[in-house]
This record gives sequence, C-alpha cells and structure tokens, in this order.
Amino acid sequence: MVLNVGCNGAVNWIQTKTSLLGRFPPNMPYLIGVSGGRDSVALLHWLINLGYRKLIVCHLNHQLRGRSSDADAGFVKNLAAKYELDFEVGAANVRAFAKKKKTSVETTARNARYSFFAKNAKRHGCHTIFLAHHADDLVETFLLNLIRGAGLTGLAAMRDVSIRHIGGVDLKIVRPLLPAWRKDIDKYVRECHLKFREDATNKKLAATRNRIRNRIIPYLEKSLGRNVRQNIWRTAVIAAEEEKWLDSEVPDSANADLSVPRLRALPVALQRRAILKWLRAQNMPDVGFDIIERVRLLADREASFAKVNLPRDRHVRRRAGKVFIE
Repeated sequence: MVLNVGCNGAVNWIQTKTSLLGRFPPNMPYLIGVSGGRDSVALLHWLINLGYRKLIVCHLNHQLRGRSSDADAGFVKNLAAKYELDFEVGAANVRAFAKKKKTSVETTARNARYSFFAKNAKRHGCHTIFLAHHADDLVETFLLNLIRGAGLTGLAAMRDVSIRHIGGVDLKIVRPLLPAWRKDIDKYVRECHLKFREDATNKKLAATRNRIRNRIIPYLEKSLGRNVRQNIWRTAVIAAEEEKWLDSEVPDSANADLSVPRLRALPVALQRRAILKWLRAQNMPDVGFDIIERVRLLADREASFAKVNLPRDRHVRRRAGKVFIE
C-alpha cells in the first residue's frame, strides 16, 4: 500500500489534538463512515497513516444529487480498493422517505445513515464506527439545537464517544477529529495532496445548517470577536461533560414501563433523564424535549391528557401507577 508522502507534519499536528485513539487499538477492526468529502477522506487517510489497516469503509448513497451521488459512491469504492479495505455501500431515497415521514431531509438522511451503519455493525460483528465530525461541526450543531430550543441533551449532542441504540445494536460512535478545526483538516488535505468529492449543496443557504455556517457564525465573529467560535466550542464540551454526569445519575431501564411514584420522587431534571433513557430503551432514540416533557407531565396526578403521541404511530399512556408505550 502506497500512501502520499510529505504530510507527516500535518499528521503529527492533528494527532497532538486528540488522545482519543489511544483507547482504540489499531490492530482491531472498525467501521468508518466515508462520504467522499474532504473531512471523511482526511480521516480515512490519517487513520491508515496511524496503522489502522482493518477498517471497513461504509458509504450510503442518499440519492439526493442524481449522478453526483452515484459518482460519490464510485469514488469511495475506488478509495477503499486503493487502501485494500473492505467496502460496504447502501442506498436510500432520502427525499421520498422525508416526504413520507414528514421530517426534514437532513434528519431523514442522518437516520438513514445510522441505520445503515448499525446494519453493517451487526453484519461484521464490529460495533464501533469512526466518523469525521470536527470542531466546526460541533459549533454548528450546538447553535442549531440552541435555536431549536433544545435541552442539555441536544446541546451536548455531539460527543467524542457516544452510544446510539439502533435496531437492537449498540453502536459506539467515535469522533477523533472533534478537537480539530476545518482549517486544520484543509491544511492536512493540502499537504497530503488528497483528492475528494465536493458537495455543492453545502453552499446553498436553503438548509438551516448552511445558513448557520455561512452567515450566522461569520456575522457573530465579525460583530463580537474572533473568539466566538472557540467559546461556543468550549461551552459545548462543558455541556457534554455535564450531560455524561447527569446520564450516570439515572440507571438504565430495561422495563417496558415506568413507575409513576418512582418517577415523581426524582428532581425534575432527573425525571426528564429517566424518561429519555426509557424511551431510548424502547427503540425511540430521536424524541425531542417536547415529547419528554409531555410524558413527564402525563405522570402528574393532575394531567389533563390521557396519552402522548410518539413517532411511528405509537403512544405513551398511564395506567395503574405505570407509564407505558402501546
């Protein structure tokens, strides 16, 4: 296997930014999500330079950009072959699914990707996946969820290591580049002379995330100072640390129902956390604050409603001191 030369400085520079990979020995197999874009191509190349030679490259064709999407899949397939790595490809008509489920294209695409990753985790018996999210992604996600009125869970949504329960699979998501900024990755790509695919939709302002990236963050930096991006990143990291502690305060629930008296005995913050963990255990991973709060209020003695609607035509009800899903 021949790798590009002349980029050891960039490799070492990014490596100093994270100690995360010390927890994941390079001689073990791992999945890696590769879209063909700059970030995932850089992550793949970087990991190979660090000795990760048992990677399983996973690419989902979202079918959003016609021939360009097909070309992305072909590019990633060739990249995996170049590095002599296993390759898994899937396809999902994201726009049709989004219309059917009445969800945004971005949310539908993300859910489709994670379902695809979970399926391959099960197939290969390998439940850890590397993803190429970086510090700018963290800042954008924090602002996006803040604007949507998210709680602590939403503000801390992007962590260096997290577990996502999907279709009976506990998928461990690892983001080694989370401390690195987009400019760091750009430097790495230039110095290593890496080829990648450009997604023209990243510059279109129709998507809320793109407006945050291309308009709101530059405006905040211009108006409030150059440290804005770094300060938001630090706040998101603090939120993730506190989220992890809060999560540890509530035990996992494998029960099909929740005890109303036990739920009421908890402080409000822990009530919400208990409900969130319970819903996730019931294969409801993407519920928002509004649903969690309505379930919490359903457990109140004076609740004026009898059920809470969930996605996929399911409901939460209360009966005989229990809250359950039907």
